Amino acid sequence: MIYWDANAGAPLLPSVRERLCATLSDAWGNPGAVHAIGRRARARLDLARSQVAELLKASSPREIVFTGSGSEAAALAVIGTWLARGATPRRKVVSTLVEHPSVLGALQRLEELGAEVVLLPPTSAGAVDLAAVTSALDEDVFLCSVMWANNETGVVQPVEAIAAHCRERGIVFHTDAVQAAGKLAVRVDTAPIDLLSLSAHKLGGPPGVGVLYDRREIQVAALIPGHQENGRRGGTPSLALAEAAALALAHAEAHREEYAQRVEPLRDLFEAETTRRLGAQVNGAPAQRLPNTSNLRFPGIDGEALLIALDLEGIAVSTGAACASGSLSPSHVLVAMGLGPADAAASVRFSLGPDTTRDEVSAVVAALGRHLEACRTGSRN
Repeated sequence: MIYWDANAGAPLLPSVRERLCATLSDAWGNPGAVHAIGRRARARLDLARSQVAELLKASSPREIVFTGSGSEAAALAVIGTWLARGATPRRKVVSTLVEHPSVLGALQRLEELGAEVVLLPPTSAGAVDLAAVTSALDEDVFLCSVMWANNETGVVQPVEAIAAHCRERGIVFHTDAVQAAGKLAVRVDTAPIDLLSLSAHKLGGPPGVGVLYDRREIQVAALIPGHQENGRRGGTPSLALAEAAALALAHAEAHREEYAQRVEPLRDLFEAETTRRLGAQVNGAPAQRLPNTSNLRFPGIDGEALLIALDLEGIAVSTGAACASGSLSPSHVLVAMGLGPADAAASVRFSLGPDTTRDEVSAVVAALGRHLEACRTGSRN
C-alpha cells in the first residue's frame, strides 16, 4: 500500500499506540475525582496540558483546552468567542473562502446569531492577499479567522502578519493550524495569535482528540456546558487521548525539520515528473506551500475515476478534504481560486508522509501514466 493521503490522517505512531494502551489499562480514574486514583489521573492530565503548552510556547497550561477533534476546537474558538463577546457593538467577522468546512460551518452559525461574515477570496494561487485582509479589518470587526495552511493545496497563509494587524486593532484572531502543525514552526510566542486549533490524528495521534490554544485574555463560552477544561468544555476529559495528543505533537515537533528536508525534494520530484511527462498543472503554485502537499490538475480527466483507479492499485490519494468525501460538488477551495467546475473535478491531492520514498514516487507516476487516458475518456463520456 502506498499511502499518500497524510493530510487526511497520519498513521498512528507506535509510541502513541503503546501509550494509549498503557493509559487505558492502568489510568482509568476520573481526573475530577478527589480520591487518590482521581488525583493521579488529574496530575497526568495536567502534565499533558503542560507539555502541549510548552510545545506551542503558550504562557500557561490553562491556555490549553482538550477537545474531541480539530473541528470542535475550531468551532469552540469561533462560536465560543462570539458567544462570550459581551457588550461590544462590533458585529463583523472576517475570514476567507478557502477555510476548512468546519470553520465555514461555524461562520454560518455566527450569521444565524446575527454576525456579518465577510469571506475574502484568495489569489489564483490560493494565497490570501494581505492588503485585502487588512483593508477589511475595520472598526466593526470583532473576530478574524484565517487558516495557517490549506488542507487541499498546502498553501501557507501570512497568519503572523494578519495576527499582528488584528492585535493592533483590538480584533480577536483565530487560526486553524491543523495542517501546519508538524510541518511549520507553530508557536504563539512569536506571533500575536489569540486562538489556535489543532488535531492529533494529523500528527500520528489518534482521532477523537483536538487542542484549542486560548490566550488567557480571551473569553470563550463553552459549547458543551460543564466545569471541565476550566469551564470551556464540559464532559469528563480523556486522559489517554490527552496524553496521546501531547506525545504526537512532541514527536512531530522534534522531527519537523528533518521531515520537511526529506519529503519536500520528493514532492518536487513528483511534480516535475508529472508536469513534464503527464501534462499535470500544480494548483497552488507558485505560492509558498507545505513541503508534503501537491494538488495536481490533469485537464480533461475525472478526478474521482482516477482516485478509484489508483486505489485499485493500492495507492491512496484524495480529491479534497476528507470531511467532504462523497460530495458531488467541486472543491470549494479550487473554485475560490478561480478554477471552473471541470478543472476542479480534474484535480487530485497527493499528500506525502514521513515514510514516502523515491520508489513510491516512481510507482505513483507510472500508475498515473497507465490510467490517465482511460479517465480522460471517461470524463468525455
